[in-house]
Amino acid sequence: MVEISATLVKELREETNVGMMECKKALVEAGGNKQEAIRILRERGLAIAGKKASRTAKEGQIASEIRQGGKLGAMVEVNCETDFVARNESFQAFLRSVAEKALMVQGDLAEAMKDILTAKITEIGENMLIRRSVRFEVKQPGIVASYIHLGGKVGVLVEVGCGNEATEKNEAFRELVKDITLHIAACQPHYLARQDVPAEVIKAESDIYAKQVQNKPPQIIQKIVTGKLEKFYDQVCLVEQGFVKDPDISMTDLLAAKGKEIGDTLQIRRFARYQVGEQI
Repeated sequence: MVEISATLVKELREETNVGMMECKKALVEAGGNKQEAIRILRERGLAIAGKKASRTAKEGQIASEIRQGGKLGAMVEVNCETDFVARNESFQAFLRSVAEKALMVQGDLAEAMKDILTAKITEIGENMLIRRSVRFEVKQPGIVASYIHLGGKVGVLVEVGCGNEATEKNEAFRELVKDITLHIAACQPHYLARQDVPAEVIKAESDIYAKQVQNKPPQIIQKIVTGKLEKFYDQVCLVEQGFVKDPDISMTDLLAAKGKEIGDTLQIRRFARYQVGEQI
């Protein structure tokens, strides 16, 4: 049997607006031929006929929903072809409904909403795509919060934990969580902490730094590479970044200081930052 890559399934899904499982089945049946798979899906009445399905959906907006007093949150990115449609009330209503649905769906959101999406594409007249979604449910003391920036072009979802349930309602804690969402939106961290940075990324950065000083003695090269990696972590790791409102204090130190003030231990457990149209 022909091996069907996840990339090929994703391409077919984006071109047809059909769920991933149906796309994979069609690709298997078509022996990995994407055009043949499109024909199969159209024959089954699943793929959208005509040019709409082949047009690129790179505009759109991000939306979020927070429920249960901050114990459950979701964020979605829905794409369309033009910014004009992204600002249309019909699109906005659909975007909100997708965010609400994301609170309830733990699997493939696009698959769960494929029929509704197809109907909306027909109504609006542009290709649309439920590109991605994230759902945080807080199982321990703490809350989830979101921030939508630049008219829906940037979105943040974050879970911040504490040791005591009483802290969840503390105004200073909630203000800190709000500041963290603003920071993530502005400073664009890629990872939560340095242990989350993939080994291949660290190696690639190290190789670049080493090549920049390749004429120096080996021990000096290693020292320089180590120093540059520290700066790299400061740039890409959320807990090591300088706080956007006071760059002289790191996010780790900010959490420690606020925790001491509140009388609790605070930590950022996870986060997601979306920007419309960015490469995933």
